[in-house]
Amino acid sequence: MINSIDLAFKKGRVENRPLLITYSVCGDPSKKKSLEILKSISEHVDLVEWGFAFNSPTADGPDIQNSSYRAIKNGINLNQTFELVKNYKRYKNSKPLILMGYYQMIYHYGEKKFVKKCKEVGVDGLIVVDLSWPDNKNLAELCKKNSVCFVQLISPTTTKRRMKMIIRDSHQMLYQISMISTTGKKLKVPAKEIIKNNKIIKRINPKKNIVVGFGITKKTISSLKECDGLVVGSAICKAISKSLKSRQNPVKNLNKMVKELRSKII
Repeated sequence: MINSIDLAFKKGRVENRPLLITYSVCGDPSKKKSLEILKSISEHVDLVEWGFAFNSPTADGPDIQNSSYRAIKNGINLNQTFELVKNYKRYKNSKPLILMGYYQMIYHYGEKKFVKKCKEVGVDGLIVVDLSWPDNKNLAELCKKNSVCFVQLISPTTTKRRMKMIIRDSHQMLYQISMISTTGKKLKVPAKEIIKNNKIIKRINPKKNIVVGFGITKKTISSLKECDGLVVGSAICKAISKSLKSRQNPVKNLNKMVKELRSKII
């Protein structure tokens, strides 16, 4: 299964750099502004992750929780999220888009209906934070049939035996969680250790694209350039909150921030 996510990683390898991947919450700080932010930062990123807001985000720290709260307060729902994705994918400079969220919302929407809708509006990938392997095998297969990359997660506590099975069943991209923590915490693991773990995963199947997330900021991103891709999420959500608090334009501020992030990995 080759899609635009594969092509983005191929481009990164040709340019000898990791992909820059951002995470933000669809509907934050408003439906309109969240779309404007995504379009604006697209000139600097390679992939975008868009979270669908959930009221009990167990893996998320305060910055992403605040973003989700604002989005929910704005009345965002899955159908509106899909409409905004559809709008974004019409944008001439749009990048491959990965939806990220929690299984309860997919379950209530209906797995088949959800994946079909993903394909219809142009979603390229899916991350389901709280549905781990092997419980996600059916959903992953549904995604594969609809040309949607299902992204498996690998944590620092994943055993080598389990890791091999996850990688065996994975699609073209995997997400390496850098440390045992919720999102947004200060990176407390040395970059060398994260890269060491990354290489262990890569050795199992060098063809897989491994991105690293959790604790990635302007201060830490350059030390992890050896990885296939780096995800910046909480720092993005925090910048939106800061912009709102200071009554500044989040679109302009985020564009500047993401441009700086990119400069540190090229």
